[in-house]
Amino acid sequence: MGRTVTIFDTTLRDGEQSPGCSMNLQEKLEVAKRLELLGVDVMEAGFPASSPGDLEAVKTIAGIIKNSTVAGLCRCLEKDIDAAREALGNAVSPRVHVFLATSPIHMEYKLKMTADQVLAQAIASVKYAKKFCSDVEFSAEDAFRSDPDFVCKVFGAVIEAGATTVNFPDTVGYALPDEFGARIKYIKEHTPGMGKAKLSVHCHNDLGLAVANSIAAVVNGAEQAECTVNGIGERAGNASLEEIVMALRVRKDMLDVDTKIDTTQIYTASRLVSQVTGVKVQPNKAIVGDNAFAHEAGIHQHGVLANRATYEIMTPESIGIPKNRMVLGKHSGKHAFEDRLKDLGLSVDSKTLETVFGDFKNLADKKKVVSDRDIEALVMGASASVPETWKLDHWVVNTGSALGASGTIRLQHKDGPAQKEVSMGDGPIDSIFKAINHIVGKDPELELYEIGAITGGSSSQGETMVKICWDGRRYNGRGVSTDVVESSIKAYISAINAMEWELAASAKRPQE
Repeated sequence: MGRTVTIFDTTLRDGEQSPGCSMNLQEKLEVAKRLELLGVDVMEAGFPASSPGDLEAVKTIAGIIKNSTVAGLCRCLEKDIDAAREALGNAVSPRVHVFLATSPIHMEYKLKMTADQVLAQAIASVKYAKKFCSDVEFSAEDAFRSDPDFVCKVFGAVIEAGATTVNFPDTVGYALPDEFGARIKYIKEHTPGMGKAKLSVHCHNDLGLAVANSIAAVVNGAEQAECTVNGIGERAGNASLEEIVMALRVRKDMLDVDTKIDTTQIYTASRLVSQVTGVKVQPNKAIVGDNAFAHEAGIHQHGVLANRATYEIMTPESIGIPKNRMVLGKHSGKHAFEDRLKDLGLSVDSKTLETVFGDFKNLADKKKVVSDRDIEALVMGASASVPETWKLDHWVVNTGSALGASGTIRLQHKDGPAQKEVSMGDGPIDSIFKAINHIVGKDPELELYEIGAITGGSSSQGETMVKICWDGRRYNGRGVSTDVVESSIKAYISAINAMEWELAASAKRPQE
């Protein structure tokens, strides 16, 4: 009987805090629900003490998640642990996750603490957290560059203080698989009381080895792997959840280790995280990239047609990419459309279904065949993650090589009359964005503007991603349309609405 490894997902914390990956509360809730469907054992919902918004997010997620443990990250400080206690108060299965650096360089330059002081603070923090939460995890930040015997000493002490999981991170992605595996084996064998707690690993991808190091750790006795969907995270990212899970699943013959993850939910989880963060998955990304199951070389195509196992070590269906059993077009009915949504792992309420089905029919009038990617885009577009403070009424752009560009737009405010504005700009997009700014009364910095086709062909939908910055905060927006200008307008308004919603929510929070 093989072992089962715990999957600790930190997409909502380590992944979300990386540059360009911020999510608003509603987006975090969507991702949390998807992680629960995916079957993660633990989801780290945020860092409650870092901001009132993060505390609110962890608190909200903790109140709705029933089948996964919800964790909150804390420094080894009582005020951080108090924030986690407040945030996790309604969780069915809460975990307090405290961390403190143990490497010489971190202790000297960041903490300005001696080894004895670090040891004492780690013990005190675990004991304090244990007063209100039975499940406490301790992480030794930068553990791989720490003295192994000191890590064993700290781990033994925090286990005695009540830690149920001890985490050994490769915080800067420095380790090589063989040495990381050997280090995990050493920690397992030399930590006092190790049998009373799980040993976890948290690997970063600075050298592209995060997944390899995680697998090496599991082989050498690690019982929990910390990871993120699509491998998002600080710098080069974290170990990729889908790669760890599928490596263990596909090579169970050699490793005899598995997880509780429902792998058929992997693809939809990957797509959702990509959509809400605005960070695209590279085409050649393992498991979930567009090219992962594509075959262009003639010899490969011949082999796959004869037997898929010639070049595919797993099936698309195993990660939730459905077989296209029927072609959807303008004559397709709602029942067939609902079936396809279920195949894609997409769930919508009855009101949203009506909207999406109407959008599908309109798109089908313009395209002969509507692809799964088109359907995903329609659902994401209809499922607004924040209330629409501003809604697009109509727009017009005039442009030409001799005339310059002008944009006219009319927006409807949720609590007031429609407003119209005309602006000149360097091009149609610049002019229309300026007009929107005039109506809204704010001029955020446009940090990213990215447009691409969802599928091939001249009738393809255009998908636009924008990131705007206002007062030090970043907001993502996404728009889809067969008209690239309209998709750009929708994306910009989506980002503006996210900004307006968060500013309104912040104004209602009690000030510290």
